[in-house]
Amino acid sequence: MSARRILFLAPATAVTRIFPKLRDAGFEVGIAENLKGASAFIRKSGPAVIFSRPSLPGYKVDDLLAVGADDPAFPPVIVFAEKGSAEEAERCLSLGARDYWLEPLLFEKVAAALPAPRRAAAPAPPSSTLGGRTPEPRPGVPRIVGDHPAVRRVLALARQVAPSRATVLISGESGTGKEMFARFLHGWSDRADGPFVAVNCAALPEHLLESELFGHEKGAFTGAIARKLGKFELASGGTILLDEISEMDLGLQAKLLRVLQEGEIDRVGGTETVKVDVRVLATTNRDLDDWVKQGKFRQDLFFRLNVIPLRLPALHERGDDVLVLAHHFAATYVREYGLAPAEFAPDAEEWLQRYDWPGNVRELQNLMERAVLLAGGRPITTRHFLLDPDTWPLFEEGDLPPGAEGDGDAASPLAGTGGDGAISAGGPAGGPDGGGSFPGGVIPLHEMERIMILKGLEVTSGNRTQAAELLGISVRTLRNKLNEYRGMGIEVA
Repeated sequence: MSARRILFLAPATAVTRIFPKLRDAGFEVGIAENLKGASAFIRKSGPAVIFSRPSLPGYKVDDLLAVGADDPAFPPVIVFAEKGSAEEAERCLSLGARDYWLEPLLFEKVAAALPAPRRAAAPAPPSSTLGGRTPEPRPGVPRIVGDHPAVRRVLALARQVAPSRATVLISGESGTGKEMFARFLHGWSDRADGPFVAVNCAALPEHLLESELFGHEKGAFTGAIARKLGKFELASGGTILLDEISEMDLGLQAKLLRVLQEGEIDRVGGTETVKVDVRVLATTNRDLDDWVKQGKFRQDLFFRLNVIPLRLPALHERGDDVLVLAHHFAATYVREYGLAPAEFAPDAEEWLQRYDWPGNVRELQNLMERAVLLAGGRPITTRHFLLDPDTWPLFEEGDLPPGAEGDGDAASPLAGTGGDGAISAGGPAGGPDGGGSFPGGVIPLHEMERIMILKGLEVTSGNRTQAAELLGISVRTLRNKLNEYRGMGIEVA
C-alpha cells in the first residue's frame, strides 16, 4: 500500500478540478466507474484511501463497504456526494465509511486524508526570528497569507503554542480560515508526522456523532455490522479537530469532557476503555461565553477547551490584506487554469477594498476564481466579478473563447501548450474555411471537442490513459481523435 496512491470510484469529471494539483504533488491517482474496475486497481496498486460516490450506474458504495467490513487490511473509504443527506451519511458511516463529504472536492482536504509521509521533525526557529509573520514554509503546512497586525499576532501565538499539547479554541466568523489555522498548528507541532483528523460536529445527529468520535462495537445498534474505530482512535499520536464544537449536544459534551480529562474513550456498545494520545483543537463561529450563559454549552468544557484562545479577525478588519489575498488567490487560479498572469484594473481594486466581505476569506477566494476564469487572461475588472449575472453578454468582442476570433497568436486557456511545449493547438484550427472565424462567434461542437481533448492531454502531461479518464472517453477513441487531428495538420504530442 502506498501513502501517495488514491482511488476515486466516481466519474472522471468529479476529479478534473483537483487532478493537476494531485499529480503535481506526486500522488498516483486511479479512477474507476464500477466495482470491477475498482477491485482491479486495489489488487494491483494498493491505494491508501478510496474516495467513492454513493452510487453510480450499476454500483452502490454499500457493496464496497461490505468488502471492507470483512477485510481489516482493506483501504479506508471516504464517501463524497454532490447532494448528500443526513440519512445517507448515517447509513454510509454505519456501514464502515471513514467519512462522508459534500462536493466540491478540495485538494487540501483530499491530501490531508492520506497518511503523512514520515520525516524528521524540524527544529523550531527561535521566536525572535518570527516577528509575528509566517515562518519559513514547511512541507504540508498551509501558508497563512496576510500582513495585518491582527493576523501577525495570531500567527505568532499559534507558532509559539504549536509544539505544546495544550488544547486550542479557534474562534471567528465563518470563512475566516479556522480549519487552516488548525492545520497550521498541527503542521508546526511535534505531532506533524501523525494523523490530522477533522470532525464537523454540526453535520451529524448526536447518536451518530458519538459513534464517529468514539467508535462502536459490532452489534452496538442496528446496522453496526462490524467494529468501527472512532476519530479519536484514528487520530491517536496526532491531532483531532472538533469543528463547530458549539453545535455538540450537551450530553455528548459531558462525554467529551471525560476524554479530555482522562485521555480515554468508551466505544459505543463496548465494555473496555481505550487509551488515546490525541491533541485536541476546536473551532466555533459563536460567542461561547454567551453560549455558556444561555445554558447551551458546558462551562467546564469551555474552560477545558479554551486553554489557548485564538480569535481570527474578519476580513473587513484586515485592511490592505484584502488586496494581498486577492492577488494571492488570483495567482493561484492563474497557475491552476494555465492562464496569463492576472492584473487588476483600478476599479476592481477599489471595489475589493470597499466591499464589507460578509463571507470573509472564503468569499474572496471564490470571487477570485470566478474573476480569473471570466477575465481569461485579460486584466480583471469589476465586470469579471459577475456582480449581476443577468447583464453578462452571450458573446462580445474580446470575450470569445481564445482561438474563435481568428488571432492565431492568441493565448488560449483551453488549448495552450504545456510548459514543455509538448502540446500545440496550432494548425488549421478555426472556421470551416481555415480562416479561424466562426459565424456569430459560435464555436462548432467538433472544434470545442478538439480544444477539450488537447486540454486533457495538457493537464495529464500527455498521459493518454489519464486524459481519456478525465474526458470520459476510451483510450481508443482518444487515439482515433489524435490521428484525425494529425491528418488535419494539427501538432499533438
